[in-house]
Amino acid sequence: MTDQYLFIFLPEDSRPISSQTWHVTGGGANGGGRSGSGVLFYHLVHNSAGLAAGLGVGAVAEFSKRTMGMSQGSAQSSPFLTEANINRLVATLCRVRGAALKLGQMISIQDGQFISPEIQQIFERVRDGADYMPPKQALRAIASELGADWRDHLDSFDELPMAAASIGQVHRAVLKDGRHVVMKVQYPGVAESIDSDINNILTLMNSTKILPEGLFAENALRVAKKELSWEVDYKREAECAKRFAGYLEGHPYFVVPRIIDELSSERVLTMEMLDGWALDQHENLTQTQRNEIGHHMLDLCLREVFEFRFMQTDPNWSNFFFLPKENKIGLLDFGASRDFPKTFTDEYLRVIHGAARGDRKAVLDGSLRMGFLTGFETDVMMKAHTDAVMVLGEPFASATPFDFGAQHVTGRIRQLMPVMLEHRLTPPPEETYSLHRKLSGAFLLCAKLQSRIICKPILENIVGSYRYD
Repeated sequence: MTDQYLFIFLPEDSRPISSQTWHVTGGGANGGGRSGSGVLFYHLVHNSAGLAAGLGVGAVAEFSKRTMGMSQGSAQSSPFLTEANINRLVATLCRVRGAALKLGQMISIQDGQFISPEIQQIFERVRDGADYMPPKQALRAIASELGADWRDHLDSFDELPMAAASIGQVHRAVLKDGRHVVMKVQYPGVAESIDSDINNILTLMNSTKILPEGLFAENALRVAKKELSWEVDYKREAECAKRFAGYLEGHPYFVVPRIIDELSSERVLTMEMLDGWALDQHENLTQTQRNEIGHHMLDLCLREVFEFRFMQTDPNWSNFFFLPKENKIGLLDFGASRDFPKTFTDEYLRVIHGAARGDRKAVLDGSLRMGFLTGFETDVMMKAHTDAVMVLGEPFASATPFDFGAQHVTGRIRQLMPVMLEHRLTPPPEETYSLHRKLSGAFLLCAKLQSRIICKPILENIVGSYRYD
């Protein structure tokens, strides 16, 4: 990441984000103010003249400290990535909604193959520190969607949100029949600003050259734009949740909360509350529980792709709740769910199964048919691509427990990335952006839990029941 890119994002106000709220002005919710389409770019350049001096002084001071041996910062890291500047960057991203914050939250769950530890820290804090709407504005937003009598369905409603995310915030409530529910309320203007926000992010990426050409950032952002358009449609999300509940009906381990239709709309989504906590809060889990969670999460991922051909593609830790009273996992946030065509899953399973069997030819041939490769790549690129897929297939190759906590998959893939980024000729198939995000998230979750799992039977069960066209 270049210093120029960091400069663009730095806000003048560096107050702790926990003490801030952000008054959303887009979409006409307040009868005026800045349009939703301009929210992102405004925050990126706001008061840049005043920032220049502060950033410049801070960077010079940090550089001087490092030169004199007085700073703990790495010699290779940017002097702009000081703690103060990181705080400013986090504060800005937490005030920016929609595409920018969603991008940050997506980056926060990656394993550092493409970003430095300092940038990883920034986006982890963005994921956990999003600001929220003031109560009056949130109440107006709900009434505009559900009608003025929406409270008639409730016994109580907490005006202070329990969580704030990239496109909406979540409130606790209790129905008249005593059921505890959560109401997700979308920030006004987010849906209308998707196109302009994504275009502005792309402009910043192109002008600052922060990403190598081999990542094909334009394609990734095009897919992100489509996914965001899905996520802001809460009616679609409600239908996806019901579809998932049907697939998993009677499952002994997974729970999908019930949608409350009379309190749901295109911009408000209400569902039953789950009594548990997000899987990244795993300190008190036993090793048996860690193994069990990892096993079921990997099994579910493969079933989503090859059995349902329909996947919840957002692996954010907060979308998976451990329910200790029931010893089950609750599944949340189906906004980015997507279908996969049978032609895609046929070829993808052949590639994955080939990697698990150690069949390099099957991996290469399948990758060519799917469009991962054009056939005109250098031998170095073809070998690097095949090596990477083979590494990812290793957990499913062994009949003994695979120790995700001690695995070196990430490091070995990282060593191959420079070659693939330099020699890649074509972007990967569109379906794989969301699919690989979910699969990598599942692998990272298993690593975070330090799960030890016998993975081979999971894949073999899928292969044994799959019917190719």
